[in-house]
Amino acid sequence: MIQNPIDIASRVSPRLSSLLKGRVNDPECEQPVTLMAVRRFLADLLPSDFNEAERLHRFDISESPLDELDALIEEFGAAALAVDFVQASASESLSRAIESVVNDENRENPATLAVVRDALLAGLGARLVGDGVLEDDEDDTLLEEIEALIEAVGANALAEEFMRYE
Repeated sequence: MIQNPIDIASRVSPRLSSLLKGRVNDPECEQPVTLMAVRRFLADLLPSDFNEAERLHRFDISESPLDELDALIEEFGAAALAVDFVQASASESLSRAIESVVNDENRENPATLAVVRDALLAGLGARLVGDGVLEDDEDDTLLEEIEALIEAVGANALAEEFMRYE
């Protein structure tokens, strides 16, 4: 399968990205998960009369996940892998760690994910817990999460692009 040359995940709403991520990470889901498989799953959750009523009487001004999926399927094909459309972002805890590294006045170069990983390995998580920025248990998964982000997008990606606060 040829990978798309553009960052298609950036064109997906956070709501749909979350749904796609849930399906991709579901161990009971047949792999690989395609856009059409997610669309069928979503359509099967809704009663058939609801599907018809939604299409006929559209009062919500925002696009529904089904509409968004249909547009993606039309543009990229039903067999496109859902994982390509999942937005990579940091948890709130990791976002705080990234923010700490980004705002470091002694930093000369922009902070990459590799720089944040190195800071975590050097004890950044424990320091943030000590400063009260993170709860005691929030630093336990930071290293694992940053490694997953690095695997998904590369070590040289700018860290601040993945910050997210809920």
